[in-house]
Amino acid sequence: MNKNDKASVSLMKILIISLVIIGITSIGVMASNAKLINVKIILSNGYEMTVLTAKTKVSEILEENHISLLAEENVSPKLSEEILENKTIRISTGDIEIQEKAQIENAITQEEILSSYGTIIEKLVTEQVVIPYETITKEATGEGTKQNKVIQNGKDGLKEITYKIKYQNDVEIEKIEISSKVIKEPVNKIVEVKTLQVSSRTSEERVAASNPALTASTTLAKKVQGITPTVRTLNTSAYCSCAKCCGKTNGITASGAKATAWYTVAAGKGYKIGTVIYIPALKNKPNGGWFVVQDRGGAISNSKLDVYMGSHSAALQYGRRSLEAYIYEF
Repeated sequence: MNKNDKASVSLMKILIISLVIIGITSIGVMASNAKLINVKIILSNGYEMTVLTAKTKVSEILEENHISLLAEENVSPKLSEEILENKTIRISTGDIEIQEKAQIENAITQEEILSSYGTIIEKLVTEQVVIPYETITKEATGEGTKQNKVIQNGKDGLKEITYKIKYQNDVEIEKIEISSKVIKEPVNKIVEVKTLQVSSRTSEERVAASNPALTASTTLAKKVQGITPTVRTLNTSAYCSCAKCCGKTNGITASGAKATAWYTVAAGKGYKIGTVIYIPALKNKPNGGWFVVQDRGGAISNSKLDVYMGSHSAALQYGRRSLEAYIYEF
């Protein structure tokens, strides 16, 4: 090969290389001008796909990716619209707007549920609580009609209680007492009850002129309808099943039976267990004023009677009274 032929081959190579470079540059410029973007397509069966496209119209993007809508399918954004800022095309069966609204409402509901799990705050709170006073009656004999006289006014006490309180979203959800102390003790009210003094003749035992059991309908009255009662005036008081009243708290009487309010009485040994007693002054009380001797007491003589009450406060309020009693002994 001569020198002229070699020069022609070199020139040919230079031309080819230049054309290749120009082609590559043109392709890069075209790709730059096309502005390719990623678009997510969500199909009605839940399948998701991401495509690279230079299109912006929904119908063109679907057509470019060979996706056709079925009769029952809808698309968002619509086919004639441009893709939205989130670059997502959603295909679904049914009304897409209703589905999207339901999703928003569901998200709000979840936020509300999560907000209910607010931080729990514990606080120590101290409160002052009033301690109510009790009323105590004292018997005093004397001439004239019955009178009540207050010899000591009652005053409420005061107690300080500390609580541990839990709050959630400023709402109290738990309150536990952890300590308490008495700041001021209550002062009991004392009432003096004066009754007409009973003569020795009245307190003596006598045979009843009539039998109240014949007109009464209680169970105890029916048991003693054939017995003529004797009448005595007894000094009556009241008690309950607390340790202060009787040294025990089980409520079991000397007879072995459980004490019953306005039914059980404690009497002296001169009255047998099971003796039935009717007190007219208490006829408006439960059991119609009919009682049965079921209990004893160390300080109870034959002229005294203790009526069983359901609480210590009720026993205190009863006080002490001299009452006529019909005694039925078997």
